[in-house]
Amino acid sequence: MHKQPMNIALFYHSLVSDWNNGNAHFLRGIATELLCRGHQVGIYEPAGGWSRAQLEARHGSLPIHEFSRRYPHLESTSYSLGELDLDLILKEVDLVIVHEWNEPELVRRIGEHRRRNPHYKLLFHDTHHCGLTNPEKINSCRLENFDGVLVYGKALRTIYLKRKWAAFVSVWHEAADIRVFYPQKTRKTGDVVWIGNWGDDERTAEYLEFFIRPVRDLGLKARAYGVRYPPEAVYLLAAAGIEYCGWLPNYKVPEVYAGFKVALHIPRRPYVKRLAGIPTIRPFEALACGIALISSPWRDTEGLFTAGRDYLVARDGSEMKTCLRMLLDDPAKRGRLADHGLRTIRERHTCAHRVDQLMQICRELGLPAEKDLENQEPQQDRFKCRLPV
Repeated sequence: MHKQPMNIALFYHSLVSDWNNGNAHFLRGIATELLCRGHQVGIYEPAGGWSRAQLEARHGSLPIHEFSRRYPHLESTSYSLGELDLDLILKEVDLVIVHEWNEPELVRRIGEHRRRNPHYKLLFHDTHHCGLTNPEKINSCRLENFDGVLVYGKALRTIYLKRKWAAFVSVWHEAADIRVFYPQKTRKTGDVVWIGNWGDDERTAEYLEFFIRPVRDLGLKARAYGVRYPPEAVYLLAAAGIEYCGWLPNYKVPEVYAGFKVALHIPRRPYVKRLAGIPTIRPFEALACGIALISSPWRDTEGLFTAGRDYLVARDGSEMKTCLRMLLDDPAKRGRLADHGLRTIRERHTCAHRVDQLMQICRELGLPAEKDLENQEPQQDRFKCRLPV
C-alpha cells in the first residue's frame, strides 16, 4: 500500500527564538524528523511573542538570520490572534498539536474549531509545570474539545487525569536532536560548565550548593550560560571565579560542551519535589554531546537513564565536590561515563524515537495506518537529514 504523508500543524511559542525557550530544541528536532519522513509540517508562532521579543531587544535581528542559516529547512508563520483564519490554516490538516505556552484564547479557539471540524486530530502538548503550579491556566484552555494530551512525564499525566482535564493523556518525553547535538572534537580548555536559565528563584539555593560553592572551593575553571540572571546572581558567579557568558544559541551548545570536561544538571524545584521523573531537555542535550554529567538530586522514577552509568548524582554539596574531583582527575572514568550516556541517548532518546511514538499515538487515535511513513526513504538532500557518525 502506498503511504501518504500527513499534513501537520504545530502551534508553539517560538521556533526561531530559544531565548528562555528550552522547548525550541525539541520542536526543531521533531519538525526536522517529520519533514525527513515526508510529512508536511506547518509551524505557527505568535507575532511579537515574548521569547523572540526578548531576544531581539537584546541581540537585534542577527540571531533570527543565523537561525535561518543553521536550519534552512525550518520556517514558521507568524500570526496575530485577532486575524488568525483557522478555517484556512486547518482546512486540509490531519494532525494539530498545540503547545502549553500559547494564549489560552488560542487553545480554546482551536478546540472549538476541532469540535466543528472532525476531519483532523487535535493534541495539547505540555512541557511545563503549570498543571501543578498554575492549574487555573490549564482549566481556562478548555481541553474537552481536544482528542488527547501529550505530557512529558507520568507525574504530570497523573495530574491531568486526576483533574479530569482529558481522558486520553500520553507521556511524551523530550529528547535530543542528534543531527545537531553530537560529540564534537575540540580542545578542552575548561573544567565545569553549567547551561541553564536562572528563572524565578526555583533553584537559587541549589545553584549555591551544587555549582557556585564547589567550583569556588576546588578552584575550578568554570562557565555559566543562560538568561534572566539578576545582578546578585552575576555577582555570586564572579565572586566564585565563574565566567558568566549570558545567552547561548541552542545550536551552539554542542561546541561549548566540547570545550569542557564536566557538565552539571540542576533541576528546578518543582521537578524534584512533586514532578519526579521529568528531567527537562538539559540532560538529553549534555549526554547527546558526549560530556560527563553530574546531577543534583533527581528521582528518575521512569527509568529513562541509569544513575551511576549515564551520569553521577551528588546528594549534597560535599558529594558534588567529590564527584567533580573524581571525574576531573580520572579521564578514563570520565570517558566511560560519557560514552554510556551517549549510547543511552542514541538507543532510546532521540527525536526519531519520539516521532515513532507520536505515530503510534496517532494510530491509537484513529488516524489511518497508511498515514504512517516509517518505511519511506528520508528526503535527505532536501532537509539535510543525515545523522552524525
